[in-house]
Amino acid sequence: MTHIVLTIAGSDSGGGAGIQADLKTFSALGCYGASVITAVTAQNTRAVTGIHAIPTALIQAQIEAVLSDLRVDAIKIGMLGDSEVIRAVADSLRTADIPIILDPVMVAKSGDRLLQEDAVAALISELLPLATLVTPNLPEAIALLGGSNNDLPDDIPAQGEAILAKGARAVLMKGGHADGAECVDQLIQADRPVRSFTSARIDTPNTHGTGCTLSAAIAAGLAQGLSLEASVEQAHRYLAGAIRAADTLQIGRGHGPVHHFHHLWNL
Repeated sequence: MTHIVLTIAGSDSGGGAGIQADLKTFSALGCYGASVITAVTAQNTRAVTGIHAIPTALIQAQIEAVLSDLRVDAIKIGMLGDSEVIRAVADSLRTADIPIILDPVMVAKSGDRLLQEDAVAALISELLPLATLVTPNLPEAIALLGGSNNDLPDDIPAQGEAILAKGARAVLMKGGHADGAECVDQLIQADRPVRSFTSARIDTPNTHGTGCTLSAAIAAGLAQGLSLEASVEQAHRYLAGAIRAADTLQIGRGHGPVHHFHHLWNL
C-alpha cells in the first residue's frame, strides 16, 4: 500500500524548508508526497528576498486536483501568507476526513515574516478547528495567544492548554527556542497527561527547515497508521538525527538545512 501525504505550503528556492523540505521528509519516511504551492519565495540560507503569492483560485484548484484523484492519507499545512489564502484553504478542506497537521509558519529562520500579522485571527478561526494537531514554536504560540513580544513563556504546557481552548484538538509545543541542554517538545491533548519528547540540544547553525520537517514527519506517521503520540515520537527522533547530521552538508553561507536523508546517504 502506498501512503500519500499532501503538503500545502510555500516553495523555498533554496530547498531547505517549505514544500521542498516536506517532500524530502515524506520520501525519507516512506511516503509519496503531493503538493499544493501557496507562494513562491526567492530564498536561500541567508534571506527571503521575494515572495509571490499564488492566486487563491489556483490554490483551490490544486487542492481539488489532488484530492479528487489521489487517496490522501494525511495533510500538512505550512506557509499560507495571508487571511485570504487561509480562508481558501479552509474552505477546500472543511469536509475532508483526513488528518491535518497545521504548522503555523509566521517567520523564516532568517527573520523574514512569512505570515501577515492580521492573518493570525483567520488562522485561529478557520484552521485551528480543522487541525488534528498544531505545531507552534514558542514565539508562534505567543502570537496565537495575542502576545505582543517574543518573551518565552514560563509555563509551556499552560500555553498549550490556552491554544487548545481556542479550538485546537491537540498542540505540540516545540522546544527549539527554549534554553537548556535538552530540546523538549511537549504534546498537549485534552484530558490526557502532557507527553514530553526529549533529545540533546545540538549546537549548529544548520537548522533551516526544522519546523517544516517536524510537522511533515508527523503527517507521514499518521498517514502510515501510527497514533498521534507514536507519530510525534517518530518525527522527533527523525528530526534529531537530521539536525545531528546537518553539518555533514555544505549548503549555502547562512542557516543551512537539516539532512533529510541522513539515514540513507553514506556520510
